[in-house]
Amino acid sequence: MKEPPLTQDRSIAPTKRLMSTQTRAEEHSDLVADLRVLIERARKRVAQAIDSGMVGLYWQVGARVHQEILGHQRAQYGEQIVATLSRQLVRDYGSGFHEKNLHRMIQLAVLFPDAKIVVTLSRQLSWSHFLVLLPMQDELRRQFYAELCRVERWSVRTLRDKVNGLLYERTAISRRPALLARVELDGLRNEDRMTPDLVFRDPYVLDFLQLPNTCSERELEAALLRELESFLLELGTDFAFLARQKRITIDGRDYYLDLLFFHRRLRRLVAIELKIGEFQASDKGQMELYLRWLATYEQAVGEDPPLGLILCAGKSSEHVELLQLEQSGIRVAEYLLDVPPPEVLRAKLHQMLNRTQEQLSVASQDAIEQPKMASRKQPKKLTPTKMPAAHKRTR
Repeated sequence: MKEPPLTQDRSIAPTKRLMSTQTRAEEHSDLVADLRVLIERARKRVAQAIDSGMVGLYWQVGARVHQEILGHQRAQYGEQIVATLSRQLVRDYGSGFHEKNLHRMIQLAVLFPDAKIVVTLSRQLSWSHFLVLLPMQDELRRQFYAELCRVERWSVRTLRDKVNGLLYERTAISRRPALLARVELDGLRNEDRMTPDLVFRDPYVLDFLQLPNTCSERELEAALLRELESFLLELGTDFAFLARQKRITIDGRDYYLDLLFFHRRLRRLVAIELKIGEFQASDKGQMELYLRWLATYEQAVGEDPPLGLILCAGKSSEHVELLQLEQSGIRVAEYLLDVPPPEVLRAKLHQMLNRTQEQLSVASQDAIEQPKMASRKQPKKLTPTKMPAAHKRTR
C-alpha cells in the first residue's frame, strides 16, 4: 500500500517569507551602516587634508610676504604692500585673502618659523585653531596649548574653553623656570613624552558638580563618579577610571582609597584622595602608604611608580613646601566648586606664581652661598716650618 505524498503545510510559508524579508532588511540595514562609516571616514580624511593644506599654504604666503617686507626694512612699505597684495588676491581668489587675514598669515610665519613644526601641527590643528593661538604673546603658553591640542585632539571649541579656563596657568609647568618648561614642551613635541608637570593642575575647577561648599567627602566622591565624563575632561583625556573605594589590606587592617585612575601616556597608576577641609601634614603619610602598596601589588611590568593627587578645599603653601611632597610622587591641589570671576582666578594664580618664583630665587641663592660657606669653614692647612740653624743639634 502506497503512502500518500507529503504536502507542505501552507501555514508555514508566510512565516518563512516573513523571516526571509526580515533577514534581507537586517542585511540591508547593516550594509547601509557600513557604507555610512566608510563615507564619514573618507569625508573626515578629506576635510583634514584640506585643513592641513590650507594651513601650509597660509604659512608659505605669510613667510614670503614677511621676507619681502624684511628686505625693504620699512614698516610703511610693509603696510602698503600688504594692502596692495590683499586687493589683488581677493580679486583673484576670494575673501580668504583680505588684509586682516593676510596679516594673520604673516603672524603665523613669524610665531611658528619652523615649517616642519607647522606641518606636524596642521595634521590635527585647523586654521581656526591657529587663530586662537596667534594672539598669545607668551611663547611657552602658545607652545603648551598647540602641543596639548595636537596630542589630545581638541576641537576649536575645546581649545577656547581651555584657554578661557586658564589651563596653562593652572598647570605646574607654568610655575617652572622657563628653561625647564621649554625642555618638557620640546619633549612633548618631539617624542610625545608627557610629564607630571604637564598633567596635574592646581586648582581643579569642579563647577559641573553643582554641589554646595558644605558637601561631605562621600557626596563629593559620588558626584565625581556621577559626572565622570566631565571629571575626566578636567583631569585630561589620557586618564582612565579603574576603581572607587579601592580596598587596601595591610596586616589585616583595611584602608580605602577614594579613587584610582591610570594615565596612559605617563604609564602610571594615579591615586586620588578627596579632602573637604584644609590639607594636613598627616595626609602625606596616608598617601605614601597607598602609593607603596600600589607599587608592590598593583604596578604592572613596564609601568612607572604610581603617583598621588590629594584634592582638598584649601592648603597652606608653607606646609606643602616643607613636606617636599613631589619627592614622594605626591601632588596637592585645591578644588573649586564655584567658578570665580576670571580676574579673581587670574589673581590667585599670579599669587601662586610669585610664591614659586620666590622659592626658586631663595633656592638658587642658597646654592650660591653654600660653596662659599664651605670654603670659609675649611680649616687652614698647617705647613711645617724649618728649625733655625742655631737650634740644630750638633754632634
